[in-house]
Amino acid sequence: MALPTLTTDVLVVFGLVGVAILFFVTDYVRPDVTALSVIVALVVLEPWTGVGAEQAFMGFANTATVTVAAMYMLSEGVHRTGVVRRLGAFITRIAQDSPSRMTQTTLVLAGGLAGVVNNTPVVAVLIPMVTDLADTYRISPSKLLLPLSYAAMLGGTLTLIGSSTILLASTISARLIDHPFSMFEFTHLGLLGLGVGIVYLSTIGQRLLPSRVAPSIDLIELFDLRTYVSRLYIRERSPLVGQTIVKATESLPINSDQQILEVVRDGDRYAAPGPDFVLEARDVIIVRADQETLRAAAPTLDLWQLPWMSVADRDRTVPAGIGTLVEVKVPNGSDLVGQAVGSLGARERYKATILAVQRNGEIIHEQFDDLVLERGDTLVFRTASGNVDVLRDTTNLILTAVAGSGKFEGTATGKVRANRAPVAVAIIAGVVLIAAFGLLSIAIAALGGVVAMIVTGVLEPDEAYEAISWNVIFLLAGMIPLGMALENSGGATWIAQLVAELAGLMPPVAVLLLFYVLAALLTNIILPNATVVLLIPIAIDVALAIGVNPFSFVLAVTFAASTSFLTPLGYQTNLMVFGPGGYEFSDFFRVGAPLQAILAVVTTLGIMLFWGL
Repeated sequence: MALPTLTTDVLVVFGLVGVAILFFVTDYVRPDVTALSVIVALVVLEPWTGVGAEQAFMGFANTATVTVAAMYMLSEGVHRTGVVRRLGAFITRIAQDSPSRMTQTTLVLAGGLAGVVNNTPVVAVLIPMVTDLADTYRISPSKLLLPLSYAAMLGGTLTLIGSSTILLASTISARLIDHPFSMFEFTHLGLLGLGVGIVYLSTIGQRLLPSRVAPSIDLIELFDLRTYVSRLYIRERSPLVGQTIVKATESLPINSDQQILEVVRDGDRYAAPGPDFVLEARDVIIVRADQETLRAAAPTLDLWQLPWMSVADRDRTVPAGIGTLVEVKVPNGSDLVGQAVGSLGARERYKATILAVQRNGEIIHEQFDDLVLERGDTLVFRTASGNVDVLRDTTNLILTAVAGSGKFEGTATGKVRANRAPVAVAIIAGVVLIAAFGLLSIAIAALGGVVAMIVTGVLEPDEAYEAISWNVIFLLAGMIPLGMALENSGGATWIAQLVAELAGLMPPVAVLLLFYVLAALLTNIILPNATVVLLIPIAIDVALAIGVNPFSFVLAVTFAASTSFLTPLGYQTNLMVFGPGGYEFSDFFRVGAPLQAILAVVTTLGIMLFWGL
């Protein structure tokens, strides 16, 4: 076997690829910084890489980069309308209390949708829904977002319009062997891969995935605290002005176990204020008491009962939320078991106030001072953010969730534009249809969708820009020129020639498997579309040379190039979940490599069974 010649250009580019992968895997520096360093190195080594300054920056104008940025914006627009929350509620009803059933349902939904529409907008729409579901089930979004991307990629192999890679492969196949793909020609093979992928991702994949991002828990919603915690604004003529906390408590219609939790003054928060704390005009007091009782008394005491959102008062904004909430459980063996809630001395011992107690699914908001604690009881404390460690460090309680007031800003009604939901859905549908029928590229269609959302009031311009994970954009833009260098230097061709030489020494099924593996590896470096353009002609030539069915080889390359699991760079949906999931570069290889190996065998055997060799 005559090995193809390794030129200096190829060796230099292979060296750059190796160094970049080393930095990505070790996480020595941030991935986006590594990608920017690659741009600099490519230009400095231009005589060998063939990448000048102009080419080096082409990654920022690449369709994949623009598409990812636009999809982040579209995703934010849909999320602002509350549409995904309704979809999440539907999945919750199906899954009930089972996180594994919820995971499987989500993956089936993503895979199914990606079979009938392009998988990129599917992921864009489902990212906020999956994040909300993770919060609801109290699991890390990292456990769901990467499987979402993988399931959408696998779903994209169900039909001709599932991904742009398959459409491109069909064009090449039609030109070279006069066999374009029909709409459902390989749906059975795609279903086989999707089924295997969902089983893997909901079982083994869950064990391999790290919990990079903690779930955000809305304890206010979970414990229905809006009904029992009120925010009162003290107006200038209120009789509470100049009174101490003790006197003010006597003036307010609250029971002995209810109290003033906090005073907000000029942006400063005074948690659990002492009995001698003197109230002033324009203070906001946060009180644990029945809202209806307080609402009736508020006019008499010249108080405003504030909604759960920011409220402008002259030249100042009253902040939303009620501070930091901490959820804890009483473990077996705790010294608190058998003690009454009122005897805990929460203010002195934990620098906190108890807002609610949950036992056997029942939430108790009032008159719980005499309640005797039992093992497994859940308590919600309100405290200052700096005091959370006091609760975390105690051996008598297990801290299970922390939620700061910033979490609850989103509960303001002005943040959710439910009335724009039909418009947002129509825009997303338009983007999908325009791209599916080839009227415009997916990048232009997505950008048009962003403009439409801004013009129609679904999304504000600032919200659109803030929705983009810019580190992901720079990562993608920096690595695209490396793929160009691999092609310019002849490195990609060298790899393909090496495989062609090895083909003469192997049985046909091994050659088919080899092309699948090669396409799966290359698509993570030079991107899917470039992989099919490079490898399909070579695969067809090799198939004809050894006397086997060339269409089977076309399918092997196409399916492998459409399922890039090894790095976040191989496909744009991977990049879209990279930031929200808090992933490291190595997470994709840890979870994706076993899946890729399984699918290499399953797809190869499936092609042999359905199309033969």
